[in-house]
Amino acid sequence: MNANKKIADSFSKHLFWDINIAEIDFDKNSKYIIAKVLQYGLYPDWRLLVKLYGLKHISETAKTIKELDKKTASFLCAITNTNKTDYQCYSTNQSVTQHWNF
Repeated sequence: MNANKKIADSFSKHLFWDINIAEIDFDKNSKYIIAKVLQYGLYPDWRLLVKLYGLKHISETAKTIKELDKKTASFLCAITNTNKTDYQCYSTNQSVTQHWNF
């Protein structure tokens, strides 16, 4: 538990404002942590995430995140040499309809 608390204190406080990060299980909740850091994290958070999970696990998990923005997916494609079509954020459309064009 002490190692989890040390890791939890290393992440930026704004990432996990909605939960108690000191009590989170880093193995069971890896998708949640990866999604938060990819979407809202700073560079030190990214470095800690890579050290914690490894680039391959981050890439495989990010492929399943539908809410991931396309810029982040493109970044992951560039550093992991993967195709952007492998990521669900490229193949899943939002259900919100577009505004009318007049």
